[in-house]
Amino acid sequence: MISFVQPTRVLLDPLEGTRIAVEARRWLWPLLLLVACVSASGVAFALRWNAAPAVVRQLQSAGGLERMTESELSEEIQNASRKALVAGVAKGVLLMPLLTLVLAVGLWACAWLLDRPAPFARLWSAAALAMLPIALYHLIFTLCALAQPSLSEAQVQDLVPSSLAVLRDLGPKVARAARAVDFFNLWSAGLLGLGFSAATGMSRGRALVLFALLYIALAGVVFVGLPGMAAAQAGGAA
Repeated sequence: MISFVQPTRVLLDPLEGTRIAVEARRWLWPLLLLVACVSASGVAFALRWNAAPAVVRQLQSAGGLERMTESELSEEIQNASRKALVAGVAKGVLLMPLLTLVLAVGLWACAWLLDRPAPFARLWSAAALAMLPIALYHLIFTLCALAQPSLSEAQVQDLVPSSLAVLRDLGPKVARAARAVDFFNLWSAGLLGLGFSAATGMSRGRALVLFALLYIALAGVVFVGLPGMAAAQAGGAA
């Protein structure tokens, strides 16, 4: 019971809770919670997703809709829902542990570059604990998705309004930047800094500033740079 309660204290008492959990190398329960919540959100989306518009749009762009019978179209829609279900579970079971491992390796690289050596088990625990806000987001998403009669792909991003992208009348570039200011992502970045501090002995203030800067750089690439390049290429192709 202690091994379960101690990591979840991180959400309520991040300063001391993170330090204690990292020093005790509590990573199993945070990782299991992450896998369970992300898998549940994938299942909830698949159960509520109205796949028909997306399938019809894809078939129209491929030019195969005219040749399909109604039963074949219905089967394609069912197959799309099944694929979404499998993909949702795979995201939780496979992708989330892999992402946590990537975070732990990134922490190890930061510790090496800053000459702050730390046991990898502590860095792995810090990475797993930092994913707890992401697990909480997916738990909330699961409850919200199951409360909907149906879901479209456009509704998914804003089903849990946690970023500044909920503000109206934003231009495309500003909206992409606003999506980076996300409560759960910032919470996770803060826990990552606190975990790094607990693992390496760096002061909390310096660690929080370091990971705030790293998050800004990463968010600039993921939310602004890459989508902007994709939009520019789509505009050039048009």
